[in-house]
Amino acid sequence: MKTAAHDIRYMTRALQLAARGRGRTSPNPMVGAVVVTGRRIVGEGFHRKAGAPHAEAVALQAAGSRAKGGTLYINLEPCSHTRKRTPPCVPAILAAGIRRVVVAMRDPNPQVNGEGLRRLTRAGLSVTAGCLERQAEQLNDSYVHRMRTGRPLVVLKMAMTLDGKTATAAGESQWITSPEARRHAHHLRSQVDAIMVGVNTVLADDPQLTVRLGRPIARQPLRIIMDSGLRTPMTARVLSQRLRKGTLIATTHRAPHARLARLRQRGISVLVLPGEKGRVSLRACLRQLARMGVNRLLIEGGSELAASALQAGVVNRLHLYVAPRLLGGTNAKGAIGGSCPPQLARALSVSALSVKKIGPDLLIEGAL
Repeated sequence: MKTAAHDIRYMTRALQLAARGRGRTSPNPMVGAVVVTGRRIVGEGFHRKAGAPHAEAVALQAAGSRAKGGTLYINLEPCSHTRKRTPPCVPAILAAGIRRVVVAMRDPNPQVNGEGLRRLTRAGLSVTAGCLERQAEQLNDSYVHRMRTGRPLVVLKMAMTLDGKTATAAGESQWITSPEARRHAHHLRSQVDAIMVGVNTVLADDPQLTVRLGRPIARQPLRIIMDSGLRTPMTARVLSQRLRKGTLIATTHRAPHARLARLRQRGISVLVLPGEKGRVSLRACLRQLARMGVNRLLIEGGSELAASALQAGVVNRLHLYVAPRLLGGTNAKGAIGGSCPPQLARALSVSALSVKKIGPDLLIEGAL
C-alpha cells in the first residue's frame, strides 16, 4: 500500500526531532513524536536524554486536549513495559484520546518488539507501521544493532599518512593529521557511548580519551582500555582522580592479582573477561558492554587492537583520517598490525565508501 504524502511529511518531522537527541539518549534510542489533528501539528517532542520523558509523553503534553481524535507519528514503536525509569507510553497514548498511530519501525528490543503495536490495536486504534522504516533504522543503527546482535555497533577510527603509516619507527605519531581533522575526530567521539584503546596506546601516548570541543557536552563517553596484563600505569591520565570514574580496564584471569586488587582499591573499575590467544576476548568484552547499555563503540587504537577487531569480524564502520604525507620505510608503524593473509582473496572488502576533505586531510568512511 502506498504511503500517503502527508504521512511521509509528518514522519520526516518526527525523524528530524529524534535526531536532536543524538549522543545523549543511550542506552535508549533516539525518538521523535508529532501529534496532528486536522492536518495541523498540535504537539511535538523528542527524547532529550536517558531518564528524561519519552518523546510521546512530551508531544502529548504539548498537544493537551487538542490530541483527542488526532494522529500520533513516532519513528519507533511506543513502549508498553515498566522495566525502565520512565512510565510506559502506550497508556498515555490511550488516555490522550489518540485515534491513529503511525510508526516508522517496530522496536527490536525483546521487551517491546510488537507488543506496543498489539496493545494499541486491541484498544481499537488504527495503527500503521513501516512509514520511512529504512530512514528510521539508519537513525538508530547502533541501538538496532545492539538489540539484534547483543553487541555494540563498532566504529574503527584511524589516522594515517597516505602510505598507511600511523607513526615513525621511533613511535612518534603526534600529530599526523591537521587540527581540523582532530576537531572532527572529537566530534565523532561526542557521538559514541564508549572509546576503546589498547594498553600500548596508553603507554605510548598517555591519552585522555575525552571529548574536547571547546564547549560543554552532555556527557563524556566511557573510556575502555584493553589490558590483558594490567600494564596501565597508575600515573596514566585516564586513571587520574578526574577521569577514573568513567574509565574501565578490561583484563583476563591471567592478570596479576596484586595489581588487580590495587587498582580496585583506588576505585578503578576492572572487568575480568575470558582470554583469547593471550589477550582479552573482544567478543566477550563487546557482549558485556552491550549489557551495560553501550550502543556505539569507537575503537581508536592501536594497530594490534585494530587487527584483532577486524579479524574477529566485529567492526561495522571505518573512519580513516588520511594526511597528505608520506613516511615510507618498512620499519614505520602501519595502521593495522597482526599477520597478513596469505592470499589477496582473503582481504577484507569495504563497501559504501565515501571521501570528503577536512582541512588538508581526507576522511574516508566505509562499512564492513
